[in-house]
Amino acid sequence: MSGSLRHAGLIIAAPSSGSGKTVVTLGLLAALRRDGVNVASLKAGPDYIDPVFHAQATGKPCYNVDPWAMRGETLAGAVAGGAAGADMVVVEGVMGLFDGATADAGSTAEIAKITGWPVILVVDARAQGASAAASVLGFSAFDADVSIAGVIFNRVGSEKHQRVIRQAMERVLPQVPVLGMIPWEGGMELPSRHLGLVQAAEHPDLQELIERAGHIVAQHVDLATLKAIATPWAASGAARPLQPLGQRIAVARDEAFAFAYPLVLDGWRNQGIELSFFSPLDDETPDQNADAVFLPGGYPELHAYRLASADRFMSGLRAFAKAGKVVYGECGGYMVLGRGMQDADGTTHAMAGLLPLGTSFAVRKLQLGYRRLVSIAETPLGRTQARFKGHEFHYATVTSEGPGPHLFEATDADGQKIGPMGQVAGNVFGSFVHLIDRDAKA
Repeated sequence: MSGSLRHAGLIIAAPSSGSGKTVVTLGLLAALRRDGVNVASLKAGPDYIDPVFHAQATGKPCYNVDPWAMRGETLAGAVAGGAAGADMVVVEGVMGLFDGATADAGSTAEIAKITGWPVILVVDARAQGASAAASVLGFSAFDADVSIAGVIFNRVGSEKHQRVIRQAMERVLPQVPVLGMIPWEGGMELPSRHLGLVQAAEHPDLQELIERAGHIVAQHVDLATLKAIATPWAASGAARPLQPLGQRIAVARDEAFAFAYPLVLDGWRNQGIELSFFSPLDDETPDQNADAVFLPGGYPELHAYRLASADRFMSGLRAFAKAGKVVYGECGGYMVLGRGMQDADGTTHAMAGLLPLGTSFAVRKLQLGYRRLVSIAETPLGRTQARFKGHEFHYATVTSEGPGPHLFEATDADGQKIGPMGQVAGNVFGSFVHLIDRDAKA
């Protein structure tokens, strides 16, 4: 995942979440690919699900880029790796264009400033006419260093509706081209659940939806002008966000453990580490030749009974830990390392019992946000006082915890203290935080 990027790029952003930018982005990727463009994609922010949709549309891995959570060299390595071999890069933004970890850091707009890539704004035009142009005007004027180079109006209605919007745009922003008017069509929404969109692997008609979105975009968006708007940015390097857990790492991978950042895994590969994969849901055990196990987050709460019944997986994991090998879990993986997990119906399922932890989904409490972390225990990830950045996103509550040392001392993106997080029991450790990168302050 190395090399130098001199490919054209642009950013798909929106005034807010829910504007339809994911489906529009998928449609653009499919339409560009059908048009003969060797297109790659990136996803802004801490998102595990959208990149898998992107990969289905492009046939290439999609890496996250996060200006708050990533050091500059990590972000550059992500761009260089994600765009390797491609002619054009499309970045899907996160939330609204100027929304980020804080009021002035971590937004899609910051990525635009770093790369110089122009922004294409996707505006949901339902229930507004000329006001849609006023929204674009406000976003265009908000930050002179961010270029709104074009706009796509999504979910438009009649020809009159389109005409009103175009006339308003010509009056207030004649220099910003209207690249397309995408009509509202039923069946073009992606299903969601409590942590966001349903995973790609669970979407039976995903490829059909992508193809349909590509056809709609090709019909209603000026692809020639859009391609001409894209501008180059040079980036190079191979990302190495985290120190490896071992020389050979066994990674859990299935619908219950799907939230592993490709950049973290490839970052380990970039350090000469060998990865293998296994499915706990299929009652598989980690490769016994591995010297470390990584249990990523995901949706273990939806599969608690099946995981508790996976005797080979659980006994293999315990034997792995008993042999003194490293076992690390994040979020859902962390909960599986605990003593028990209570599902939404209140039934408690026995877990691995490698950490003194009990968790529950019967009483939900949203924990959401970026985290700065200082290690208060020495692990393969780093020495005591090693610093990291990551994010937390779950609804689980802790029913029992300890005794035993914690893994991190945590603050939020604004520096507000959260307190100790995670647990360590010898060679087994984990927390609710998904680690993204080492902290530049480390």
